[in-house]
Amino acid sequence: MPKSPPSTAEFPRVVPIRTPTPPDLSRGVESADRASEPAAAPEWLADERPTQRAGPSVPAAPVVAAPQDVPVLTVLLGLHAGQVFTLDRDETILGRGREAHVDIDDVGVSRRHARVVRTDAGRYLLEDLGSANGTFVNGRKVHRVELASGDRVQAGPGLVLRFRLVAADEEALAHKLYEGSTRDALTGLYNRKYAGERLATEFAYAQRHGTLLGLVLFDLDHFKRVNDSFGHLAGDGVLRVVAAQVKTTIRSEDVLARYGGEEFVVLVRGIEHRNVGVLAERIRSGVERLSIPWESRTLKMTVSVGVASLSECRPASVDALVAVADERLYRAKAQGRNRVC
Repeated sequence: MPKSPPSTAEFPRVVPIRTPTPPDLSRGVESADRASEPAAAPEWLADERPTQRAGPSVPAAPVVAAPQDVPVLTVLLGLHAGQVFTLDRDETILGRGREAHVDIDDVGVSRRHARVVRTDAGRYLLEDLGSANGTFVNGRKVHRVELASGDRVQAGPGLVLRFRLVAADEEALAHKLYEGSTRDALTGLYNRKYAGERLATEFAYAQRHGTLLGLVLFDLDHFKRVNDSFGHLAGDGVLRVVAAQVKTTIRSEDVLARYGGEEFVVLVRGIEHRNVGVLAERIRSGVERLSIPWESRTLKMTVSVGVASLSECRPASVDALVAVADERLYRAKAQGRNRVC
């Protein structure tokens, strides 16, 4: 006999789902029985649309005042690519001399190449100062022109800069990044990478113009004994003191760099070979006179020095100049150290 269909009474009644009341955390967690009971719409949903639900609160972002823009020139192309110069004067001189506020050590830049003038209205005017190789803005040679943020400024054949108005924090970061890429973190001197690039540039200029170029390579004698006897912190202190001493000995146009470990190099331009030797002897005697305090002791150091000039190298090349200085440095060590060869 066929079975009759079930009556609707056998099926449960469908109850609309209602949003439960959020638990009151101050009273603890409710029991499972009470949590399963349907609840009336709470008062906090009275003014809400049926489809809206309350989400987690998101704190408002803090309001930060925009920092004041700072005018800067950033080197895009040239030996000092990445270097940032802040134009913080009413008149800023660009050049390769001591009187220049932006001292660009590039052989194609004149000693007083150009200047940037800040007007009372906050505009920036670039003026060429009769430079030998000219000043260009966005590829056009100029005598006097107003700069706009983003303009490319070329001084001479090989130096390209960009003028920009940037936030103060961006300016500080740019300075920090450039210093980190060209400076030795321990001594504050130029690093080996920069010294190599600079030596290549100076060699090219000396070859093109027939000028003099010398190299002084020196190494601390028995430096390993300092690390072994007093620790690496003492060794670091010795390196910093020696670097600071030699920095006071050389000329402002000379380039002093940490070449690696306890080895340093000085690029010397424009003086004869005999006078390069005089400079090397001044470096040696200055280090010998140092008294370096360390805890309850006083440390003494000496250096061995090798000297070479481009005029001695046949054929002339960067590698030959470095090789001659390096060979003479090791000869100075072999002859008893604390001497110039």
